Amino acid sequence: MNLYNWHSTIPTRWLHPLLLLIWFSIGISLRLLNLTAKPPWTDEFSTLVFSLGNSFLSVPLNQAIAPDILLQPLQPQLGATIQDVWTHLSHESNHPPIYFVLTHWWMQLFPTQQGLVSLWGARSLAAIFGAASIPAIYGLTWIAFRSRIASQLAAAMMAVSPYAIFLAQEARHYTLAILWVIASLTCLVITTRHIRHRTQLPIPIAILWIIINALGIASHYFFVLTLLTIALVLIVTAWQQTQDKKISPPHSLFSPPWRRIYAVALGTFISAIVWLPIFLQNSYGDKLTDWIQQPRQGWAWLSPLFQAFGAWVTMLYLLPVESPQLVIVIASGLVMLMFIIWAAPILVRGLKALLQQADTRFTTQVLAGVVVGAIALFFIFTYFLGIDLTRGARYNFVYFPAVIVLLGASLAVCWQEIGGKKAVTIIWLMAFLSAITVLFNLGYQKYYRPDLFIQLIRKTSQVPVLIATTQITHVQIGEMMGIAREWQLQNFNSPSPLFLLAHQDKNLQTATNTLENTLKTLPRPFDLWLVNFHAPVGEKIAECIADNQSLPAVNGYEYKIYHCQK
Repeated sequence: MNLYNWHSTIPTRWLHPLLLLIWFSIGISLRLLNLTAKPPWTDEFSTLVFSLGNSFLSVPLNQAIAPDILLQPLQPQLGATIQDVWTHLSHESNHPPIYFVLTHWWMQLFPTQQGLVSLWGARSLAAIFGAASIPAIYGLTWIAFRSRIASQLAAAMMAVSPYAIFLAQEARHYTLAILWVIASLTCLVITTRHIRHRTQLPIPIAILWIIINALGIASHYFFVLTLLTIALVLIVTAWQQTQDKKISPPHSLFSPPWRRIYAVALGTFISAIVWLPIFLQNSYGDKLTDWIQQPRQGWAWLSPLFQAFGAWVTMLYLLPVESPQLVIVIASGLVMLMFIIWAAPILVRGLKALLQQADTRFTTQVLAGVVVGAIALFFIFTYFLGIDLTRGARYNFVYFPAVIVLLGASLAVCWQEIGGKKAVTIIWLMAFLSAITVLFNLGYQKYYRPDLFIQLIRKTSQVPVLIATTQITHVQIGEMMGIAREWQLQNFNSPSPLFLLAHQDKNLQTATNTLENTLKTLPRPFDLWLVNFHAPVGEKIAECIADNQSLPAVNGYEYKIYHCQK
């Protein structure tokens, strides 16, 4: 039997549901595989703590504390409610509540792990939402192009996209937001079709679109970027319609379906504006986003271009370029370069064919407009507003589904060419290998590796340990929680380290003074590990001498060791 004609043995009515089930099975398996192999990072600790209805404010500052005190916010509390979730989230973070409320209910289904909330339970919800995007993208592609082949290929690529796997294996709200993006884009495609044919937009579609947009904003504020790109597409579509001399009578912006589109816009605006007072009154907002508002000089002005390009490429493929072995890194980079040189003309040729065909041109332009519009907004925010959105690859969720739909449609064109089936198969297999790369932390590596850091501590320090850091927001608390959590789960026989969260304000010396005062209260000998400590400290502090030996770097933890003798 010919490999590419195997479907001829399956009844037609079962073929596409069976294929979709296969992609879904592959997708959910990849998303659940090695789900807890990588330790959580600071953003995930935010999800865990707030979804439990707990607060970071309960962690004592400016004093040495034991790991169990530091980890108390990760312990489920009897009687915690969604009101507690919203209270702490709205006062200590800058995120809307829907995902955290859903996670609150979901995590109650899973037992604790040594008294701490289940990481598998928290991450599995994001993984399930991620897997749900596979049939969802199939539906969007079918509505957009009415092509079973394009729909299947879009679902197949969503199942194995390394970017999709990366987002689905974190206890964060991006996979839920992607579902809302898919749903909103589906409404956009339907609406633009009504605009083209000058027919009335059905009231149920208009109402559904408002609800979807409201839920999207309530899941992630950056969903607004999706809405802005949709607005841009509609504006351009309206302009094209008014300039088209072939239309008679001339197109009016007050004729069907525009009046209901304006109603959708108004309803969406109202659903967004209700969050504005909460967002503005949050005192943590600016501090939590400082990392994307850093000034640039010299060659740093080019870094957003490379960051954006890297994010685009990894939506399709990503080999082990973050492997600890230099040979593997170089080989992976060369293979990726050769692959993109080979694959890019195939994908471009497919897009050109879609733009040349009368029945696919308009929808292709709409979805391409979403992608181009979103990318333009990213660079406007980056270069003109000083907010570098390219630094967070995860923010590309706002247009990622449109990329996958266009990718599936382009591959569908290739599939029908001579030799095209083999080319599509190679592209899919490369994406599958890229998914494996992410699963084993050789691509899209975790920002923090507390598992490696505690191994270094145990190997280096033979006396009690104090780990000190400067604290500004709950991000720094999460960094220390990562270390404390790994230490507790490993069940080491050696004494647990103590932790110091020295609050840092505009006067940098404040954290230094807190450190000095704390060191004077502890029995000696002990080792002081300054971890991500951003306050002035010399080679000697409170009779503790710096250790200048060369030690390996650890992701997320910049450290310096001091020996505090008797």
